[in-house]
Amino acid sequence: MASWARQVSRWCCLLQTARAAEFPRRLRSCSSTAQACRGFAPLPLLPSRNDVLPWRFQAYGHVSVGSCSPPDSAKDGSLSSPESNLPSPVKQEQAKAETLPDLNTKILYEDWDDIPPSSALEEISEEAAVQIIAEPLLPLQSSTLRDYVDHSETLAKLVHLGVDLSQVEKRQKAGQLLLTLDFEKDVRKILLFLKDVGVEDNQLGPFLTKNPYILAEDLEALETRVAYLKSKKFGKAEIAQMVSRAPYLLLFSVERLDNRLGFFKNELGLSVKKTKDLVIRLPRLLTGKLEPVKENLQVCQIELGFQRNEIQQIVFKTPKILTASKKRLKQTFDYLHNIMGIPHHMLTRFPQVFNSKLLRIKERHMFLTFLGRAQYDPAQPSYISLDQLVSLPDEVFCTEIAKASIQDFEKFLKTL
Repeated sequence: MASWARQVSRWCCLLQTARAAEFPRRLRSCSSTAQACRGFAPLPLLPSRNDVLPWRFQAYGHVSVGSCSPPDSAKDGSLSSPESNLPSPVKQEQAKAETLPDLNTKILYEDWDDIPPSSALEEISEEAAVQIIAEPLLPLQSSTLRDYVDHSETLAKLVHLGVDLSQVEKRQKAGQLLLTLDFEKDVRKILLFLKDVGVEDNQLGPFLTKNPYILAEDLEALETRVAYLKSKKFGKAEIAQMVSRAPYLLLFSVERLDNRLGFFKNELGLSVKKTKDLVIRLPRLLTGKLEPVKENLQVCQIELGFQRNEIQQIVFKTPKILTASKKRLKQTFDYLHNIMGIPHHMLTRFPQVFNSKLLRIKERHMFLTFLGRAQYDPAQPSYISLDQLVSLPDEVFCTEIAKASIQDFEKFLKTL
């Protein structure tokens, strides 16, 4: 009987020790069992098995395991509590255990936070299924950037800036480029650079619509090109004007920009200052092809018969003549020089006439001829300059130059 009791007590000690750290309240609930056997006192949170066994054996030394007769204190009518049978170290540990938090509750709350998400195969109700909103899938292929705006932060913000994606996607590989860019990493720094150069906020959208490729340029290379323009004595406002009017300007390397400036200076025989003024007024001369420019210079000299110094004056006053259509240039000159009789030196004084529509020149000249007022010789009375012929509005031209009404001019045009 004694060996059986010792074995039972050993099992209880091991069981309570294993559960003490995780379930302290459950250990305290075992006190009722200890009262029944008068020797099994509940142990609070015990540190280790080595500490538990000596205390338990000491407690059992005062009890006769072979009999269940009450101890001496029970005979006196006062039954001692199970806690009174514990040694003092155990009592102190029990007092500390009373203030410990409930580990079960904490563990339960932590388990709630770690609940795994619902499985994709989990069955749900029809009401819950109706409330599920599926986002549209990203198209694998598309002929328009519009299909990607809802999926791309970069495209959405560029649209907000005023970029016309319908025009951008027409440019070679521009759409693919925008889809690979990150707005915060790639685009923002270029926008800040353009604003620092002088591009206005309301011009950023149109600028990027014409030149989206600048978003993939190296920032340091862009800053180097601006520094080159400053070294050539271009002011900040002039650089801002050139960049805004010729969006591709900053895509050109420093060497290429230097070659372009040298070409116009040497080919036209202009001074440094006049060359700079020329490209400020028409900055796309630096970004366009040079072949049309060379061809127009040959047309002016060989086919139209202008001298080199006359070409310099014409180009400096009207830079667009360098990029004009050769066919239109020759047709306009033929009518002015051969039909109206305007000499070369007068065309050199007012080359803006080459920018006017040939139909406008014909209509007004024929109306003046009909009225007998077509006089373009400055030495003759009633002289009419080329500026007055092409630059004035119809009402002013009729009343001040032709000395007729606008109705007469409109009736005459119907006869043509």
